[in-house]
Amino acid sequence: MLYKLWRAIWKEILLLKRDIGGMIIIFIMPLILIITVTLIQDSTFKNYSEVKVPVIFVDHDKGDVSKLIVERISKTKSIELITKNYDENSAKKAVFDGDYQLAIVLPKNLSNDLNKNISLKVENILNSLGYSEAIAGDENQQKTTEVAPKTKEIHFYFDPATNIYFKNDVRNTIDKIIVDIENEKIYKTFQDQLGADVAMKGNQNLITYKEILPQKGKEDVKPNSVQHNVPAWALVAMFFICIPLSVNLVKEKNQGTAMRVLSSPTPYFVHVLGKTFTYLLICIIQFLMMLAVGIYLFPYLGLPSLDISGQLGKLIFVSIFAGLAATGFGILIGTIAETQEQGAPFGATAVIVLAALGGIFVPVFLMPDFMQKIANFSPMNWGLQAYQSIILRRADLVSVLPNAALLLVFYFITVTIALVYERRKHA
Repeated sequence: MLYKLWRAIWKEILLLKRDIGGMIIIFIMPLILIITVTLIQDSTFKNYSEVKVPVIFVDHDKGDVSKLIVERISKTKSIELITKNYDENSAKKAVFDGDYQLAIVLPKNLSNDLNKNISLKVENILNSLGYSEAIAGDENQQKTTEVAPKTKEIHFYFDPATNIYFKNDVRNTIDKIIVDIENEKIYKTFQDQLGADVAMKGNQNLITYKEILPQKGKEDVKPNSVQHNVPAWALVAMFFICIPLSVNLVKEKNQGTAMRVLSSPTPYFVHVLGKTFTYLLICIIQFLMMLAVGIYLFPYLGLPSLDISGQLGKLIFVSIFAGLAATGFGILIGTIAETQEQGAPFGATAVIVLAALGGIFVPVFLMPDFMQKIANFSPMNWGLQAYQSIILRRADLVSVLPNAALLLVFYFITVTIALVYERRKHA
């Protein structure tokens, strides 16, 4: 039996050697894909504090508030303000033409109206508390009848192609700056009205925020594009073996090899095992090549190096089960397909769908609720969860066993369906 299994494996190796296109799909295309996608996506994983974005700033106010806004935006170190040679119309055109991602336009009289609005609010509060007359020292003081200023609008012009997260980040930053300025002015106005002499510097925020990240030694471990893309696209590469695998199965049908195999004394499942071991080995080689690119090549391309210190054994363990799932998927497609024109396009499309559902392109938590439920049935999602648990959370083998078990069950289900289909077809 072992000899027959070895002969079945050797047959698959010979078929692969003759299929140059399949070898390119298996080994070369995944490497090109992972390098290209990671270079493109790297900036999306960086904090905006690491990227200097030029922003047009049009100041129609020219007051103390606009000066404070400019000063505090500059301190964010993520925005470079362009303040010359633009009015609102030219700034709008420059952004909508794609020359800049954003323009910020401050309205006229922003400082004056904000100060007036704050003074009215403070005076109304003091009047309601009965402090106004005592402060003024004038019994004949009249209550203010001045009308509060109209609402002021700060205009944002975003390039339609701008990332939604960048938009939200900018809005939140500007909103916080305005709120802080307004609070400081309210506090200062109360000081002036009440005659209090309290230093503003002594009034610090009671609550602050600090993000606690996992640490390696004394350094924080920050997620990056490499940690996502290497395991994610390694999974895609594994499942793309369904193309050469299904093509070879169809060739066997068309050339009569399948009939000779079925009529031979060797059980058909031995030939399936031969394909399984051959393509499983290919999957492991693919994964190791991906790891090598992440560890050794990416630093030369200006990307972070993939850190898998102490995790290689666990990653290979998961890769074995991911490879089995990919192989079973390819065997099923190759068994059902009648022609190469059916197998290859269907396999490629199915892999893209499974990748989309599995969180390769878009994180699962960003999907609609019903899509998140569907994603739970994608083998790529099981594999990606296991890889990320090991790489990002340093999980142990016990933690990834449920995902490995699901991948193994997927292999058995697909191969069983293929065997039953083949038996009934030739019954």
